[in-house]
Amino acid sequence: MNLLSVENIAKDYGMKKLFGNISFGIAEGDKIGLIGVNGTGKSTFLKVLAGIEEPDCGQVVIGNTVRIEFLPQNPLFDDEATVLQQVFRGSSAPPEEEWQAESEAKTILTKLGIFDFDARVGTLSGGQRKRVALAAALINPADLLILDEPTNHIDNETVAWLEKYLNRRKGALLMITHDRYFLDRVVNRIIELDRGRLFGYQGNYSKYLELKLEREEQERSSELKRLNLLRNELKWIKRGAKARTTKQKARIDRFENLASEKPQESQGNVEISAVASRLGKKIISLENINKGFSGSRLIHDFSLTFSRDDRIGIVGPNGAGKSTLLNIIAGRLEPDSGRVDVGPTVKVGVFSQENKEMNQDLRVIEYIKEQAEFVPTSDGKLISASQMLERFLFPSELQWTPVSKISGGERRRLFLLRVLMEAPNVLLLDEPTNDLDIQTLTILEDYLDEFPGAVIAVSHDRYFLDRVTDKILAFTGNGNIEKYLGSYSDYIENARSRAAVDANNRKTGLFNEFNAGNDQISHSKSEGTEEKNKSRRLKFSFNEQREYEQIDDIIAGLEDELQDIKAQVEEAGSDFVRLQQLLDEQQRLEQRLDELMERWTYLNELADEIARNKNNKV
Repeated sequence: MNLLSVENIAKDYGMKKLFGNISFGIAEGDKIGLIGVNGTGKSTFLKVLAGIEEPDCGQVVIGNTVRIEFLPQNPLFDDEATVLQQVFRGSSAPPEEEWQAESEAKTILTKLGIFDFDARVGTLSGGQRKRVALAAALINPADLLILDEPTNHIDNETVAWLEKYLNRRKGALLMITHDRYFLDRVVNRIIELDRGRLFGYQGNYSKYLELKLEREEQERSSELKRLNLLRNELKWIKRGAKARTTKQKARIDRFENLASEKPQESQGNVEISAVASRLGKKIISLENINKGFSGSRLIHDFSLTFSRDDRIGIVGPNGAGKSTLLNIIAGRLEPDSGRVDVGPTVKVGVFSQENKEMNQDLRVIEYIKEQAEFVPTSDGKLISASQMLERFLFPSELQWTPVSKISGGERRRLFLLRVLMEAPNVLLLDEPTNDLDIQTLTILEDYLDEFPGAVIAVSHDRYFLDRVTDKILAFTGNGNIEKYLGSYSDYIENARSRAAVDANNRKTGLFNEFNAGNDQISHSKSEGTEEKNKSRRLKFSFNEQREYEQIDDIIAGLEDELQDIKAQVEEAGSDFVRLQQLLDEQQRLEQRLDELMERWTYLNELADEIARNKNNKV
């Protein structure tokens, strides 16, 4: 079933044409990622589809019963509303469904890191407000969910949860995101806005890269054929052929048509020559750093000496202290205790989450020239501010546009360029992927490969971390920071392995929790060891026999307990403290049930092998 059809729509912004003559449709089951360079009109395109803005021409046709839920990049909020009131603002759920929707909303808000459901929206941070808006979009029933940058302002763990949530969700999805792992794992279709045109690709992000390469190669081949035809026609024209016959007149017309055709202009690349000041041997050293706010400990007794070629990623939950650590390294914040020692040649460049002190009245080129008119490149040449802007997808006509007139994503790109124009030799990046398009991120990553200095990045973008970093600093709670050598994916895999070992070790105490007074049962060996034991002895130990006989009843009792907790969650109402306790207990029981089911599988497989072994001997 087709949910939405777009017929020849176009939209201009002032003198700039965003897109024109676009037609496409969205069907049930479509999970679509919209990509394109910042400033091409992606957010405006979503607003047109959601009915927030009208196209200049053409139409958007939506099915009569189709419900659309839209998360804009900059949602509107009622500062006096509570979190729950904001979530359900505009909701038309029947009264009998309200209690169930409220319970689900609280669960989603908790997953997104919002625990005080009665807090006034006006007291929340920008990131918290965006997460409340995301919860509102997810909770309200919709046939088509439209999301503009849903992964901004949420941490890595929450991004992983959202990824699973959207994969399970029924209904169509259309979203803008720069998170390439997210696109790869969630969408089944990519549409790309490119210089006013819309291109469609069936498949995820990896498939899109393959298909786009094929398309661009075909376009290059078509252009070569056009040029060859033009050359042949030009030779014929130069021989002085006259339009005396119909055939000759047609050939002259063909030449004129070929000559007037213009190939689609290349989007260009965000190319940056590595720019940095000389860096000596001594970089930055942190010694026994401690920092806290309002009685909350964020950093506890942390020490680290940075080297000139460091590529470090900083990860952890929102509010854990990641930006605080970055500000201490930058010298913008003093630690409560400990020492920060900075080398004499260190020049720090900070790309923060906010475009601080960006004068909106300046023109684009004036904003960059305030920092530097020329900068030296790594190969010893000088490059002008205008040339750097062109390499950063700000063509000459856009360079004289006031900063206030460019898109939010273009401002982020401009702010990044200004930081690089400082020629720093230590780069501190605080959520650099927020609001930057994928093409800019790709070239930034290439730039960082060649950057002759240290790079330290706070990021929730898993792809960016894997692409750029080879060391991880992970905030693990109570101010502790864990150091790990390897990529982010390596770190996550290592953490999962450790969690699995811990869970396996807990199996000893797990069974005794349900059988107080029984002998302690030791099941701390890995699955591989258990497999070896099965093949070696093929019989139950005394404790295993007793466990095998009782585990079905234990699992059934745990499932009943879990159902009871879920019922209490629904009855918790606005008591968010009680609700959080219940949700924690629910999570603990679900984890315990998973562990018991693993044990049940092992015991039943062993029982089957024992039975087969006995039958073979008979």
